Amino acid sequence: MDHFAYFPQTEGDIKAMLERIGVNSLDDLYSDVPGEFMFKGEYDLPDALSETEVRSFFEDLAEKNVPLKIFAGAGAYDHYSPSVVQNIISRSEFLTAYTPYQCEISQGTLRYIFEYQSIICALTGMDVSNASMYDGPTAAAEAMMLCMASTKKKTRVLLSDGLLPHVVKTVETYAKYHGIEIGHAPVMNGQTCINCLKAELSKGDVAGVILPSINRFGIVEDHSGFGEAIHGAKALMVEYCDPSALAVVKSPAEWGADIAVGDGQPLGIPVCFGGPYVGFMAAKKDYLRKLPGRIVGQTVDREGKRSYVLTLQAREQHIRREKATSNICSNQSLMALYVTVYASLMGPEGLRKVNELSSAGAHYLYNRLLSTGKFEEVFPNKPFLKEFVLKPLIPIADLQKKLKDNGFFGALATEEGFVSFAVTEKRTPEEIDALVKVVEE
Repeated sequence: MDHFAYFPQTEGDIKAMLERIGVNSLDDLYSDVPGEFMFKGEYDLPDALSETEVRSFFEDLAEKNVPLKIFAGAGAYDHYSPSVVQNIISRSEFLTAYTPYQCEISQGTLRYIFEYQSIICALTGMDVSNASMYDGPTAAAEAMMLCMASTKKKTRVLLSDGLLPHVVKTVETYAKYHGIEIGHAPVMNGQTCINCLKAELSKGDVAGVILPSINRFGIVEDHSGFGEAIHGAKALMVEYCDPSALAVVKSPAEWGADIAVGDGQPLGIPVCFGGPYVGFMAAKKDYLRKLPGRIVGQTVDREGKRSYVLTLQAREQHIRREKATSNICSNQSLMALYVTVYASLMGPEGLRKVNELSSAGAHYLYNRLLSTGKFEEVFPNKPFLKEFVLKPLIPIADLQKKLKDNGFFGALATEEGFVSFAVTEKRTPEEIDALVKVVEE
């Protein structure tokens, strides 16, 4: 047992288990595997290290990371997160919690999931929210599936060309393997084109339309008339949203949407090499039974005390696989808790302040960059919140390298040859001035 130093089973334990299942040795467990597939050499593993040596090794690795001031967005935003959030979610009862199968011993987990759902419903204006999805793009893909399941004899789902590229790619991947045809609604002058959309809807085969609340150019879209056009064609309207921005822009419900999806990352979750994320999905009550994942409900126990239960569980872990609406097996509940703690700490006023500061910084940077003479406006007079695009008059690769060399991450390139910048409440006027100085040089 020396080479399994951290396994708790003794030789006697192993012998008893082997006798119970009727084999003589651990090797017998692999008797069905052909010999040519069994590795017979020595593993090329490094020698064991002491704790001090391990810490030193990872500290040396960490020093290779060069922290940059983030002036980029594209779906992941560097918002401030109060230190208490990390402290709360690191408590062992939260950090180690998994699926709340037994409601009688999972009241804490069920309660915060219920509160997460309530917060998402408050932000989106929708009747019901699940808890929760892997990330925003897969939530959009699940919304596509819900559109198909909720309409009859429809074969297509339309995507706005204003959606983020990784959202489009994810939805297209899901569509390919479910036999769903994807159509596109073009963007005209920085806004999803409603006349182009109506032309596609008139073909009568559209099950749903996915639109960005704020598009990939950072523009807050005006969806007046979209709901009427989409519903008139007996299709569903899906809005892809930044939940932080929903504190100050029109909600999906106000635009007449049936489903709201997006990523909860802007609600305080730190940007960290591609994760973690937490997708949200909310809908009108008509689609309650078609939502993937699970929904926690509030009730009372036999003593009349408030309690929580898994009301709907439409995933394959709970019901027969062929009846499941989706095969999502993890609900990202730790990240749902993160969003819940953040939103409860910030409250409506705090979220409004986050957006006010972000917007003020973004507009300040926008004007300063134009004043350098090295950019041109792309969509003048179009409303934006914390993100925008400009047309650079200098090579994009040179601009990106110069910014990176001076400690800034920004100027993400779009397929049209524009560059995008994002500013959150974490960016100070001094940092913005320093970035502009780099551009001027």
